[in-house]
Amino acid sequence: MRSAIRLVLLSLVLLMVALVSAITAMRFAIHGREVAIPKLVGMTPIEADRAATASGLQLLVERRYYSPNIPEGKIMMQVPEAGTKVRRGWQVRVAQSLGPQRVAIPDVTGQTTRAAQMTIQRRGLDLGSAAKLPIAGVPSDQVLAQSPPPNASGISAPRISLLVAAPPAGVDYVMPNFVGQPLASATRVVEAAGIKVGIITVDNTDEAGPANGPAGSTTQPTVTPSISPSPESLVLSQNPAAGQKISAGTAITFEVSK
Repeated sequence: MRSAIRLVLLSLVLLMVALVSAITAMRFAIHGREVAIPKLVGMTPIEADRAATASGLQLLVERRYYSPNIPEGKIMMQVPEAGTKVRRGWQVRVAQSLGPQRVAIPDVTGQTTRAAQMTIQRRGLDLGSAAKLPIAGVPSDQVLAQSPPPNASGISAPRISLLVAAPPAGVDYVMPNFVGQPLASATRVVEAAGIKVGIITVDNTDEAGPANGPAGSTTQPTVTPSISPSPESLVLSQNPAAGQKISAGTAITFEVSK
């Protein structure tokens, strides 16, 4: 009985030793693949790439900024920072100094996006983002504003972002029912919504037609555009019909009573 207990205890001890050994070996394996990021700030991109490669890392020059303190062509910042432990193959992102600002920021407001882009590139600058703003009364694709502004100094990046005019978004309406309403009232509603009033025709039906025509005949109503409608005339029909979707600028025609 005691021998069995000893064997069980011995097995447990051996199992614990094996488990601790496995964990230790795993930690050594993990930390054995880790490296400390070297200090790259102050180096040229070529020097920084060599230092990163020697540590089993990758280098990416991600941005370029003006700097009055860091000489042109030198690395001015890095991510992650020097001394950070990372796995081999990790990518280190750096920013390169362009030295002090020497290029004047051009004024591209009022130009088209294409013309502004050409002006910016001729100065050795980059085109940043180009946001669009729907605005009425301004030609589409015209530059409304820029950042940084013209002749700005002390800027950080050689990049100009633009605010460009875009056509105003169209507005849709559901055509209301004007039948039975006075023409003046219907016209006020239509014009207030920015919709055009088209041709207004007057129903010139000959009320005595059935008595004057042949027996059994029916006189057809005639529409006479030449008769001027009265503001009190009632709307008899409309086009587009009630319930149809229309946009601003659509012309609506009315047929009204005499």
